[in-house]
Amino acid sequence: MHAEVDQDLCISCGACIDTCPEVFDWNDDEKAHSVVDEVPSELEEQASEAAENCPTDAIQVN
Repeated sequence: MHAEVDQDLCISCGACIDTCPEVFDWNDDEKAHSVVDEVPSELEEQASEAAENCPTDAIQVN
């Protein structure tokens, strides 16, 4: 599974980082981004939950 954060849609609310800090963190522009190339299988459920909870639908997981 891969996780991508659309930087144009991200509003820096931090919900994804709170939900899955092993996959999401702040970048230099103070927006969330994925810190892994491939989401570890044990974190797929958390990464999907982070995407579902994003208020702007900025996160895509597949």
